[in-house]
Amino acid sequence: MLRSLWMAAGLVMVVLGIIGLILPMMPGVVFFIGAAFCFARGNPAWEQRLLADRRIGPHLIAWRSRGAISAQGKRAALIMMAIAAALTWWRLGWPWAAVSSAVLVVVALWIATRPE
Repeated sequence: MLRSLWMAAGLVMVVLGIIGLILPMMPGVVFFIGAAFCFARGNPAWEQRLLADRRIGPHLIAWRSRGAISAQGKRAALIMMAIAAALTWWRLGWPWAAVSSAVLVVVALWIATRPE
């Protein structure tokens, strides 16, 4: 039963990851990292398929081995976060935008400090 729950969570993460690769302001790789985590507990063969994927696998392996985010990934994340903050200020205004921007700044600082 527990393996089934891990599999279901992994599949949800894969779907969210695919959506994240298509939508510009939603992260994709983060969900694939979560999917690999879930599949490691639910179905290790599926985890290996993710790690072997030519597009996603290198990012997952770099994250697992060194906690690394590629320079291109950092740049894309930071640009999208800046756009999201600007849109939040434009659409929601104070105080929601201030709260959102504070969270984005903390996350941006964390992303910027990861190795490449």
